[in-house]
Amino acid sequence: MRRFLIGALAVVGALSLLFLLASAGLFALAFAGSGKPQVPGSVVLELEVDGPFEEVSQEASLAAALGEHPTTVRDVVDALEKAGSDSRVKGLVVRIGNAPGSMAVVQELRDAVKAFRATGKKAVAYADSFGEGGAATGAYYFASAFDEVYIQPSGDVALVGLGMETAFARDGLAKLGVQPRLGKRYEYKNAVNTFTEQGFTAPHREATERFVGSLYGQVVKGIAEERELTEDAVRAAVDRAPLLGKAAMEAKLVDGLRYRDEVYEKVKQELGGELLFLHRYLERAGRPHTTGDTVALVYGVGAVVRGESQANPLTGETTLGGETVAKALRRAADDEQVKAIIFRVDSPGGSYVASDTVRREVQRARERGKAVIVSMGTYAASGGYFVSMDADRIVAQPGTLTGSIGVYGGKMVTAGFWEKLGINFESVGAGKNALMYSTDADFTPEQLARNEAFLDRVYEDFTGKAAAGRKLPLEKLRALARGRVWTGEDALEHGLVDALGGFPVALKLAKEEAKIPADAPVRVEVFPRERTPAEELLALLGQEHGDSSDDEEAAETKAHAALAPVLEQTRALYQLGVRMGLVRSPGQQVLLAPVPETRW
Repeated sequence: MRRFLIGALAVVGALSLLFLLASAGLFALAFAGSGKPQVPGSVVLELEVDGPFEEVSQEASLAAALGEHPTTVRDVVDALEKAGSDSRVKGLVVRIGNAPGSMAVVQELRDAVKAFRATGKKAVAYADSFGEGGAATGAYYFASAFDEVYIQPSGDVALVGLGMETAFARDGLAKLGVQPRLGKRYEYKNAVNTFTEQGFTAPHREATERFVGSLYGQVVKGIAEERELTEDAVRAAVDRAPLLGKAAMEAKLVDGLRYRDEVYEKVKQELGGELLFLHRYLERAGRPHTTGDTVALVYGVGAVVRGESQANPLTGETTLGGETVAKALRRAADDEQVKAIIFRVDSPGGSYVASDTVRREVQRARERGKAVIVSMGTYAASGGYFVSMDADRIVAQPGTLTGSIGVYGGKMVTAGFWEKLGINFESVGAGKNALMYSTDADFTPEQLARNEAFLDRVYEDFTGKAAAGRKLPLEKLRALARGRVWTGEDALEHGLVDALGGFPVALKLAKEEAKIPADAPVRVEVFPRERTPAEELLALLGQEHGDSSDDEEAAETKAHAALAPVLEQTRALYQLGVRMGLVRSPGQQVLLAPVPETRW
């Protein structure tokens, strides 16, 4: 009876929500203006940057169902590319609060700004201050790609460099009665060091110092080139920072001390036209690359897990589900219209099995005659490198964290911790190793040997496939592996990637591999096809299942067409403060790269 009542209430609630949406949609339809808004004849694009842009918008959320998506990295890149050839767009003004993302994301956006400027259009950056009591190297590094940089008179430039902090908890865990039983392959696989060490090991320090040094060199070089300074002058400014506004002007890091209203008024007077938010411009003008031969774009974002990809709208976290991404690659490979595939990877790794599932589909796509170009984002390391290594070509930003060809695994023994709390667990198992990965007891010698053999097998497989995929001698590949992370800049030097850059470079290489003329237009299509708002709602309600695993278009029903107008008109109603979602537990992460906190 209780279940019946709960079910009945759930049905009533769902029907009420649909009634509300339908009513609001009809109301909106009655009062909607005629026609889609157009781009004015003369505009200056405006962008607010106050934190990281997402790599890909989340799906299967109520926000997505109502058509509300946060601005992504690709959105900014596409909008600036489109605007560069649009005579209506006179320039760009950006207010910068915090860095738009990681080193690789900042470099992707800097490239887009520089390409926009190369068309002869002006780009202006403004910040009230680059940092206030904290580092703002990333924010200023982004700003340095603009024609002019302004801060308000009371602002500073905290171009203080960058560093990485790693926590080490061995002694703390020991005090709590927790014993790490973790194996790794090999000395540079530093993810476990947080639990097994109390400070840097020599290999850990070596790799981290090289990684930080490479990133710092990229920042110095990039600022020096765009601000027309020597690298020595930039390093000297970094060592004096934080710089007060006047000192920043003297160091030629900024072009003036002005308030926001003064900067924006100056831009409007010099360039003419009205302001239009960049994301609104993209909605009205559309993306570039919409005609010609099709190039598929497949995303692999988040920790690699078995099964379906998941997105948590509450935390913003996403997972790279092996089955989801494999299916997307399979659909792109099977589509006769698709000439090449761009696989955008932004993952620190995770499941070994799921990573191999995705790698196999990359391999199969190539066997079907479809070129696969990997475009690496913030990181494509460990399992993120595993899914990438069989591509025809790999493109990374200089600041991408990649490599980490290695493995770790084991468990944390927590019996001592529970004993301190006066809690005792007792277990009964049928099978000699039924409780092998239980955290209540240590490995037996035989179980420890099994765990070590597992790590050996995974490492042998990883390095062997990486050597074959990259066409490198196995011994050379293994010298670069051992769990070590590299920047994209260093990975290029060692043959782990093929080129530096972002989406535009990946598209250029995709056309080359597919033998499409360089000046020929192409159509970039996301696989799986981006859902309409109606499809998002049906996904939330569980109404997207086909008749078989090959029936991948079954979600396109008449119900979608019926719901679409209502949802399109009611998207503005979505103002919920809490969005609920679940993320599948990644489980044992055997191919995971350490991602230490970066201070910049």
